[in-house]
Amino acid sequence: MPSLKPGGLGLRTRLFQIIFESDTPLAKGFDILLAVLIFLSVGVVLLDSVQEYHERFGTLFYYTEWVITLLFTLELGLRIYCLKKPWLYLKSFYGVIDVLAVLPTWLMLITPGAQTLVVIRLLRTLRLFRVLEMMALVGQGRLLLDALKRSRGQILLFLFTILMLVTIFSSLLYLIEPYEAGFTSIPKSIYWGIVTLTTVGYGDISPVTPLGQFISIMIMLSGYSIIALPAGVFSAEVIRSLREERYSDESCPGCGKSQHERDAKYCKYCGTWLNEETSPPKGETEAKPRSS
Repeated sequence: MPSLKPGGLGLRTRLFQIIFESDTPLAKGFDILLAVLIFLSVGVVLLDSVQEYHERFGTLFYYTEWVITLLFTLELGLRIYCLKKPWLYLKSFYGVIDVLAVLPTWLMLITPGAQTLVVIRLLRTLRLFRVLEMMALVGQGRLLLDALKRSRGQILLFLFTILMLVTIFSSLLYLIEPYEAGFTSIPKSIYWGIVTLTTVGYGDISPVTPLGQFISIMIMLSGYSIIALPAGVFSAEVIRSLREERYSDESCPGCGKSQHERDAKYCKYCGTWLNEETSPPKGETEAKPRSS
């Protein structure tokens, strides 16, 4: 096993610091190069969808995409190699995205046109936040996700109530309005109700009777509550999450995951010692079992 002490870093540890960290010039350069390749790959797919460019540069686009895919495949292999528990990384958000980033081009060998899904690679540019010293924004995004999870029960209940009201009002419009007005079925009327409630107003279907227009007014006025009520619930949970924020973005050398408590010594996912540059304290094992 390679030494983890400074000055005696092994190959896996060096690769981990370059690929998963961003506090050295080499690591930042790696992430920036990765982002450039991602944008280049997505740009190739977008331009290749234009018939004129496809006819003139189709061959160039084809080989460029394969070169980038091979580089990404090699990078994924290196990520797996430098982790002690790679299966945990592959199940994480970034792990799934990294796998999906290389699959479309390989699937092209089986299903023509699958390379269009290469745009999924744009999600990998989230790693640029740490390179540009914008990890605070990533932390804020995590707070928003945490607040959304906490408020999902109230929001789902609210949306279910709105859906019931839309179904009832739309069914009334189906009974009230003539066939010529466009309310040809209850599902079609529900479509009209959702468009009206969200104040989108395509105008392809509209009531013509006074009673139907009155019901439309009620639905449109109710539409403003869609923004007001869930926003209030969500805002309250965001404030609660801000008060409880205590996580860091340090990556685990064992599984590559982050979101550990700031004073944590071991990874809460796999039990690996978090500081890859130093050995665990004397008398403690490198991988401490998680408490049940």
